[in-house]
Amino acid sequence: MRDIAQQLQAWRAAGRGFAVATVVAVSGSAPRPPGAAMAVSTDGQTVGSVSGGCVEAAVYELCLEALRTGQPVLQRFGYSDEDAFAAALTCGGIIDIFVRPVPPTPEPGLDAVLDSISGDEPVALLRVIEGPAVLPGAALAVHPDRHVGTLSDGADLEHAAVTQARALLEAGKTATFQLAPDGRSCDPHTRQTVTFFVESHVPAPRMLIFGAVDFAGAVSRLGGFLGYRVTICDAREVFATEARFPYADEVVVGWPHLYLDREAAAGTLDGRTVVCVLTHDAKFDIPLLERALRMPLGYIGAMGSRRTHHDRLGRLREAGLTESEIGGLHSPIGLDLGARTPEETAVAIAAEIVARKRGGGCLPLTGGDGPIHRARHVPTVAEVP
Repeated sequence: MRDIAQQLQAWRAAGRGFAVATVVAVSGSAPRPPGAAMAVSTDGQTVGSVSGGCVEAAVYELCLEALRTGQPVLQRFGYSDEDAFAAALTCGGIIDIFVRPVPPTPEPGLDAVLDSISGDEPVALLRVIEGPAVLPGAALAVHPDRHVGTLSDGADLEHAAVTQARALLEAGKTATFQLAPDGRSCDPHTRQTVTFFVESHVPAPRMLIFGAVDFAGAVSRLGGFLGYRVTICDAREVFATEARFPYADEVVVGWPHLYLDREAAAGTLDGRTVVCVLTHDAKFDIPLLERALRMPLGYIGAMGSRRTHHDRLGRLREAGLTESEIGGLHSPIGLDLGARTPEETAVAIAAEIVARKRGGGCLPLTGGDGPIHRARHVPTVAEVP
């Protein structure tokens, strides 16, 4: 929902009601992951997407119906062999869509979530998507230290649900889980259950680009496009200027390894952080990589020729890094696309980052016969580390 939050806030400020359709489960090949959302206002305006076009028209009608009745609905869409004109996913997957009407009156839980997303603060949107008639549609905002809203069906259930939602928020996960109406865990003898969907929103992942070179400008632009908060760092003040890198969120003048140390100490780096070392200068690279390769980061890549790469590996071994630690380095950085220009090189780097994140095979789709979209498993709370 993050990508439509700004528009939802505008509708709220204008006193307009709307319905939000959210992907809450995916099976098989599907174009959008759990948490993808589409909203329809009372005057028919639409924002967002739940399927990339496959079932948008049917979901649009579901939203209008929810606005008319004031009732939430959980609907499943899958491939239809019997009716080629039925609303279905032609890619062969199955998605569950939860549609919830939002009146123009105050909604403490939803409003708190939208405010937190706007302020880039961590928050989880906890919603009941199935259960006793009094509950579906109930929404709470769960923060690390508090929650806003109420389930209005018992303090025990609310406490248990918030506890599990907070665990998911801490892990940055989106997930579904079930509880008994009294808040206890479900067992085979539980006849009635309440199903929750938790959508975690955490600050944007970081992309740290070291080296204020031409390639950094192109990489920063693609980094922002992919949803990263981009920082460019270089010790050379004459090159590290905001005017040269308008697409970066931040330009820092300083020694790369010292900047990395400060950010690590401040706790701003995590397993989603991407590090791109574009200086290919040993006096900058080695101290930086020596530290980065010992941190639990999402991706670490370094630019340079084959000769530079082999020299770099030798220096890292001399610095005491193990083969396992060195194995986390993507060098030379990027996929082999035959790139020449900074823009083409940025595409090659971005492609490798996406492949690393999503588990892609980096092969042409024309050469395979498996699903294009890898199945995305929505974890249960018990599966969250």
